[in-house]
Amino acid sequence: MNTPRTVFMGSPDFAVPALRALSTAYPLAGVITQPDRPAGRGNQLTPPPVKIAAQELGIEILQPEKLRQPEAMQKLKEWNPDLIVVAAFGQILRPEVLNLPKYGCVNVHASLLPRHRGAAPIQAAILSGDQETGITIMLMDPGIDTGPMLAQRSMPILPTDTGGSLFEKLSTLGGDLLLETLPRYLSGQLKAQPQPAEGATYAPMLKKEHGQLDFSRPAAELERQIRAFSPWPGTSMDWQGTLLKIHQAHVTTGHWEIGKLGIVDGSPAIGTAEGLIVFDELQPPGKSKMPGKAFLAGGRAWETNSHPIQK
Repeated sequence: MNTPRTVFMGSPDFAVPALRALSTAYPLAGVITQPDRPAGRGNQLTPPPVKIAAQELGIEILQPEKLRQPEAMQKLKEWNPDLIVVAAFGQILRPEVLNLPKYGCVNVHASLLPRHRGAAPIQAAILSGDQETGITIMLMDPGIDTGPMLAQRSMPILPTDTGGSLFEKLSTLGGDLLLETLPRYLSGQLKAQPQPAEGATYAPMLKKEHGQLDFSRPAAELERQIRAFSPWPGTSMDWQGTLLKIHQAHVTTGHWEIGKLGIVDGSPAIGTAEGLIVFDELQPPGKSKMPGKAFLAGGRAWETNSHPIQK
């Protein structure tokens, strides 16, 4: 069966290329995505990107708070999918859902499994200093990203990559690999292979507090944290009783006391457990982003009146 009746589940921007690719080749009975959530300064209800894309494609949409709700399950059964495709949906699928379609549930996951299972694999790859990442197309089972794999494709992580830039690259790669993989899987030419027993790691969901910089860690780790958490959840440090947001930084050699403030080549810097972290772009409270040199040029007392918390 080369044209199975399909349901797509996903929510953020990452899932949109997979949805659009799928819609070009398979009949989509419906799309299930997260409910609209308050967002932005006005806290206005904002639809998830997948909903917007599904509306443009003219596909029926379901937005349950939880997929296990009786009315949601009833609708899913009415759609009677032969295949469910999942990309960053944000909810764990119960066996009742996993066992519903003839061809199972196929997931587009943003890592080279079994490395970085979980909710934040893109950020985890940068944080860990990985040289490469990629996409895994897998069959879902009751575990968290533990199912057998259908296909993988890797790509390098550049020294300049941020969570945001890698997110965009992997989302495109995910849509492409999904469309390449499904015909071979559905025709029986491609058999799923178990994930390797070794090398599994877990990337838990990120929270805002994870963005706090800890200068008792090496500068190289902090620089990766700043890139990984851009644009969300962002990184910051305590400064004059408020949070100073850090958007870009680089590492340089030096041996200052941990947490000591100073200036390197005209930009603000701080001593860490190993090396110095130099802030190239930051954002004071209530201000726009600015270069580190402009921050100092504004007359801010960086060396004498600032006291970052040392952990």
